[in-house]
Amino acid sequence: MNRERLETLLNAFPRLSIAIVGDFFLDKYLDTNPALREVSLETGLDALQVVRVRTYPGAAGTVLNNLVALGVGRLFPIGFTGAEGQAYDLRRGMSHPAIVLDDLLERSDRLTPAYVKLMEIQPDGGVREFLRFDIKNRAVLPRDIEDEILTRLSRRLASCDGLIVADQVQEANCGVVTDRVREAIAQLSEQYRHKVVFADSRVRIGQFRNVIVKPNRSEGATAVGLGEMEAAPEEIVRRIARQTGRPACVTIGEGGVLAFDGQAVCHIPAYTHEGPVDIVGAGDSLTAGMVSALCAGASFFEAALVGNLVASITVQQIGVTGTATPAQVRERFEQYRRRFPDVCEYLTAAGGARA
Repeated sequence: MNRERLETLLNAFPRLSIAIVGDFFLDKYLDTNPALREVSLETGLDALQVVRVRTYPGAAGTVLNNLVALGVGRLFPIGFTGAEGQAYDLRRGMSHPAIVLDDLLERSDRLTPAYVKLMEIQPDGGVREFLRFDIKNRAVLPRDIEDEILTRLSRRLASCDGLIVADQVQEANCGVVTDRVREAIAQLSEQYRHKVVFADSRVRIGQFRNVIVKPNRSEGATAVGLGEMEAAPEEIVRRIARQTGRPACVTIGEGGVLAFDGQAVCHIPAYTHEGPVDIVGAGDSLTAGMVSALCAGASFFEAALVGNLVASITVQQIGVTGTATPAQVRERFEQYRRRFPDVCEYLTAAGGARA
């Protein structure tokens, strides 16, 4: 890949429309100052003093934020929230001209999923997470919500360039991506083979069919029935692609990404750097970059590089789920090209089959 090719892809992003179906969480950060700690007069317990509250869309919302930052033109989240204050904060965090909230259902009988993180302000001004509260729905998704999601999913994929599936909830059938929804996605992806359908799942990646998947090494090994150390990442990515019937990639932490386009495997090294990193949301940012590039016409290997570049930027943003702009991607590409010229030359000469 060269600079001109990257520019062509980035310039196409504003013309794209992408739907995101999945679990939209609220990431809520409570920044506490240990120097202000008090003791409750009523209970004698320590009372942590919150000096700042920060809220952001999380899980599928992190993917959405990254797509916004990359400049994708139209975005359609498909899922649900509750009707409480958390839902208000989550929807406020999605108030952007590119985002259409028509398919984000509001239900008073469901909780808005949330990760509430207690953070401690450090002497150097940084923050450290020391406790987290998870708020999730632990009852099976009602049938009427499921039916509505299926209807909206079918309509949106017909008109969008691509679909991202963000399956965050570990409890089976309690989140948006239930067994029925996952089966419908497989059928729709087969129907719209020319469109990009990309799935990420914490515990059920091996149950997806007819879609591009992006597990990490551990998730991928489990999905194909191997122990994490039994097989090399290349074997894992080949097996999972055969299982899903689509190209696949496997992330290997600081090692980067192995991408298999159905014919060859390409290793895209990660751009690592000195200093602290925060890997929260790195996979989501990689997904956003990769899907945007695929929808813009990138080869599978080119898209893996773009996703890698985006993730390398977001991990440098400490204490928050970060995003990357096209300008930052351009700058990081120049740094990447100087460090890994052989990779960029290979992508320019050989590229790879489009997904």
